Amino acid sequence: MPRGSKESYTGKQIRQAEHIEESYEEKGVAKDEAERRAWATVNKVSGGGKKAGSGRKPARSAGRSKASR
Repeated sequence: MPRGSKESYTGKQIRQAEHIEESYEEKGVAKDEAERRAWATVNKVSGGGKKAGSGRKPARSAGRSKASR
């Protein structure tokens, strides 16, 4: 995936970036700068694009529980 590609972002993250970008443009920020700031904001809030296993609980080891050890 080339640098700067937005493929790894969820639909929600893309919508957030679009909304943030529009807000910056309404304040008079240039389009390119507004887009850059919007994606920087999304990355800061969500930690970047989709992560493997995101939204899942960590795997627990099979076997005895901590209390029974």
